[in-house]
Amino acid sequence: MTITSQGEELILDKERALFLPKHQLLAISDLHLGKSAHFRQAGLQVPSTIAKSDLQRLSLLIEKYQPKTLLINGDMFHHGLNTDIDDFSIWKQQYTDLNFLLVKGNHDQLSANNYKDLGIEIHEPSFCLSPFCFIHDAPKHTNEELYPISGHIHPGVSIVGKAKQRLKFPCFYFGKDHAILPAFSLFTGLYNIQPKTNERIFAITPEKVIEV
Repeated sequence: MTITSQGEELILDKERALFLPKHQLLAISDLHLGKSAHFRQAGLQVPSTIAKSDLQRLSLLIEKYQPKTLLINGDMFHHGLNTDIDDFSIWKQQYTDLNFLLVKGNHDQLSANNYKDLGIEIHEPSFCLSPFCFIHDAPKHTNEELYPISGHIHPGVSIVGKAKQRLKFPCFYFGKDHAILPAFSLFTGLYNIQPKTNERIFAITPEKVIEV
């Protein structure tokens, strides 16, 4: 789905990604690589295919939009170094011409050398690209000149179906003061958003993105 925000065209993709055509920038949030491996280390039976599935989805997005820059808006890595991050390092080798930027989130705790070795450019606390400013957690005080785009809370929205069943979907949120990206990883929960007047919510269904 294509929308206009702050006078600029944005593409909301059903694979939980945002594309800025003007800047050739693909943005995602809350990738949480390493989360499944971290849970397995703790003895929980979590499938080892989760991270590989997320990276495969990301590959399809890169192929689709051909961006110059991939921006991860926080929580790229869930914990310390583990096998999921080894898989990422191997996966990344096929994208030598793509700039990888990370706006650090609360789970991004690797050392500066780790990020450097992985070829990831770090921005903290934000990466601004007028008229937008990407920041992991929604700011308490906004810069009137730039519109913040955050992540962190894994936004979702409930929709009542034809049979009166309540369905919950991840979503994009665009409010007066800031926007929130959905969590990219499929291995995350959802925080239910209750939209207010003049706020726009775009639910991500299996088929497409729809405004609700």
